[in-house]
Amino acid sequence: MSRTLFTNIGLLVTNDSRHHASGSRAAERLGLIEDAALVVEGERIIWVGTAHAAEVSGGHDIDAVIDCGGRAMIPGFVDSHSHLVFAGDRAAEFEARMAGVPYTAGGIRSTVTATRGASESELTRLLADRAAELLAQGTTTFETKSGYHLDLLGEPLACQLAKEITDEVTFLGAHVVPSEYGGRGHESVAVLGTREDYLDLVCGPMLEAAAPNARWIDVFCDDGAFTVAEARRVLEAGMRLGLAPRLHAAQLAPNSEAIAMGVQLGCASIDHCTYLTDDDVALLASSSTVVTLLPGVEFSTRSPYPDARRLIDSGVTVAISTDCNPGSSFTSSMALCISLAVREMGMTVPEAIWAATAGGALALRRDDVGAVVVGARADLIELDAPSYVHLAYRPGVPLTRRVWKNGVVAA
Repeated sequence: MSRTLFTNIGLLVTNDSRHHASGSRAAERLGLIEDAALVVEGERIIWVGTAHAAEVSGGHDIDAVIDCGGRAMIPGFVDSHSHLVFAGDRAAEFEARMAGVPYTAGGIRSTVTATRGASESELTRLLADRAAELLAQGTTTFETKSGYHLDLLGEPLACQLAKEITDEVTFLGAHVVPSEYGGRGHESVAVLGTREDYLDLVCGPMLEAAAPNARWIDVFCDDGAFTVAEARRVLEAGMRLGLAPRLHAAQLAPNSEAIAMGVQLGCASIDHCTYLTDDDVALLASSSTVVTLLPGVEFSTRSPYPDARRLIDSGVTVAISTDCNPGSSFTSSMALCISLAVREMGMTVPEAIWAATAGGALALRRDDVGAVVVGARADLIELDAPSYVHLAYRPGVPLTRRVWKNGVVAA
């Protein structure tokens, strides 16, 4: 198996706090190494240190050398929340929001109509294009969900298509109640049953068909979506089939009962969390549940940003993700989300970088991505910049120079 030496890395973010380059206390968690090097064998990192140490040791039997020209390098981004299996867009809805129309969960149903009308080949192409877009910007690991078919055939198909390009697949049959089961807009469609009938479908045949291609189960538990009791029923049904739980909650209104349920069930992540009480924050801080913040949503909906500073200072583990979806956050840029987290949510730049890499890995309960450490996957971003700070300092500028995934240059 060939070995590659990456050298002349001006500043390397390892997310291994055992490394201590000069800098602020907040930056220590990034495990910075100045004038760094690393060695990759196959898909894995086998050595990390300074370029000088690599030269002195000289015992790695190197087959190839990559000179990074003094540029910065960080771990590949880990995007732990996205919705990529869909057709159509909602540009008109976005335009209306920018003119003052408030965001609600109801717009999801327009994407359901478009997605149900798309062929399998079209959805496959759209999904591949979006995954390539993520990778080109440095996202080497991503989670994505079903949730835009909301029927017995389409939801398992969405999980199947997603499984072809990522191991992090989430069944989200409980996104909203579709119109034909009494959801919004039911006046214009043939009604197939009640809300309770839809929950029976989600927790029964739909879940059973989707589960073989999913790792996670999720519920949108908020105003206009599902109640806490309904969400518990769905999550527990998925857990009985071996799926691990995660949760959308407290995006549109306070929902302490949902937060408590998510922690009780051991959700890997509770996502959005815009509206939290002090008790909610204390509970999250005492748990292993990650809070995943999605700043693209607030940017795209003109909603209040969650207070990341409050969460971090209270000891809550925070991740950042894009929530890439056609309605409330149609961005695939983790760099944009880092900039927004720093500017609008009170995070320091080191905190935002960590949240977009190691934090995302924790939200997916992964220990093989999100860090540049021995044994991890060689998922790396070479920045066209001397420091990771430029990701927030130069918003909107394409700073991803090269990307490696599993040790292979990918973009």
